[in-house]
Amino acid sequence: MSLERTDGWDREITLVSQIAAAASLFSFLFYFRRGDLLLYGDAVAHINIARRVIDSRTPGPLQLGTVWLPLPHLLMIPFLFSDAAWRTGIAGSIPSMCAYVFGTAGIFRLVRGWLRWGEQTSVSTRITAWLAAAVYAANPNLLYLETTAMTEVLYSALFIWSILHASEFYQAGAGFDQRQAASSLRKCGWCLAAACLTRYDGWFLAGALSIAVSWVILRSQETRTALAPSLARFILLAVAAPVIWLGYNALVYRDPLEFQRGRYSARAIEQKGTNIGSLPHPGWHDLRVSFSYVLKAAEDNMAEGWLQQVWPGLLLAGTSVIVLVRRRFWPLLLLAIPLPFYTLSVAYGSVPIYLPQWWPFSYYNVRFGTELIPAFAVLAALTLDWAFHGARLRWTKGGMVVGFVTLVAASYAGVWKAQPICYREASVNSPTRIAFEKELAATLSKLPQNSDLLMYLGNHVGALQDAAIPLRRVINEGNHRPWKKPADPEGLWERALADPSRYVDYVIAIDQDPVAEKIQHRDLVSLVVVHTRGQAPATIYWTHRPEH
Repeated sequence: MSLERTDGWDREITLVSQIAAAASLFSFLFYFRRGDLLLYGDAVAHINIARRVIDSRTPGPLQLGTVWLPLPHLLMIPFLFSDAAWRTGIAGSIPSMCAYVFGTAGIFRLVRGWLRWGEQTSVSTRITAWLAAAVYAANPNLLYLETTAMTEVLYSALFIWSILHASEFYQAGAGFDQRQAASSLRKCGWCLAAACLTRYDGWFLAGALSIAVSWVILRSQETRTALAPSLARFILLAVAAPVIWLGYNALVYRDPLEFQRGRYSARAIEQKGTNIGSLPHPGWHDLRVSFSYVLKAAEDNMAEGWLQQVWPGLLLAGTSVIVLVRRRFWPLLLLAIPLPFYTLSVAYGSVPIYLPQWWPFSYYNVRFGTELIPAFAVLAALTLDWAFHGARLRWTKGGMVVGFVTLVAASYAGVWKAQPICYREASVNSPTRIAFEKELAATLSKLPQNSDLLMYLGNHVGALQDAAIPLRRVINEGNHRPWKKPADPEGLWERALADPSRYVDYVIAIDQDPVAEKIQHRDLVSLVVVHTRGQAPATIYWTHRPEH
């Protein structure tokens, strides 16, 4: 196996990818057999947003909505033509699993590329790169999330490859290889555009990388002359996705910031008091507290107990190595971008994080801590490599490697023993919802198969998924023209709410949802009330609709 520097997908990266793919498949089969792919309510929502694009009374791109960015849903659509993949959640697992493999390969190539560029010995480079990839790939929380339709793993992979190509651009520029620098910058731009269409984290990343790349290019006359066109194309790609999304919101919803301040936004949800009453969440307008919650969430995703404190120490140590010793490795510090982004989001963006150890002693958005796993993996491995090369005795070097492996194994063993906190977050918040949706699905499955339904899908679309009821049979809040404000009297949704018996056979009204509010005092026959503990009851009405 060649140890010469390569910038492509070589045999060693292929081996890393194969091992990651095996781990991904094993994890998928484990959680699939337990029925845990759809524990997250957001995972159910993601899959059904994508499904509505191809299965709806009004199918098409407008079904993508506004709050969540579209790329994860677009990647699921090819697999959602299978009803089985839709019902089981497999359609959402496949993109996440692929992203997990690419993320692992990216970590390996990132670390190996930097250490080879730093003229380190080939054996230590290989060991360090493998250990960094292992820290990332073996993380139990990542192994659970990559089996779901959640967006964190996909974004993490795009984030890693954005940093990777930015790093290779920097290395090529330092080596006066302007052609390779331009190629790496172009690849970085495309990865960044995809990241910006996956999570809003990517918008912050785009700003940071644009500043960093501009500084590298504009600081010398030679690079300004050679790479100015490449810089312009890169910035165009970096801003294209946010501009497109703002334009989409302005065109369809008549508000470019609909995703940020609309009725389904995080701000609106928090204002409705869906979290902890009407109290502001921890860290609200307090950067110190919000920083501590974000860092604690990251620790919870890495280890349990006292071992949690080791990982921030390694993060700080890796940062110190770069700042004090290996200063030209500074682009690796960009891996810590999620820390300021989420700190600002918690403090000023209506994005709460709840931890079981701290007030309000609950689980909410703990999974955001997984976005710092790439930084932990790379900076911890870099710390080991620096210590490794400072040791002169072979047995001392071997002891360091064994100690590092032991730390990772002990950290992750503790996580498995306590159950991954992302899995706990999903399972703690899902029992009443799942029980209700299964009960409602059992009732809905008894209705005639050719009947049409009226139902608000914002809260319990999983019931239709469980009952295998095609969404095209259901008139829902997505079946209207969102650019008609404040209301669309001619929209299918609004017309069905005003006169259910004209459009549907049955109405499913869940207490306090838009359907329940609109159909009060209608001449409808109540057939059954579905009620389970911890959830608002659902009433199924017959509309007396004539034969159709």
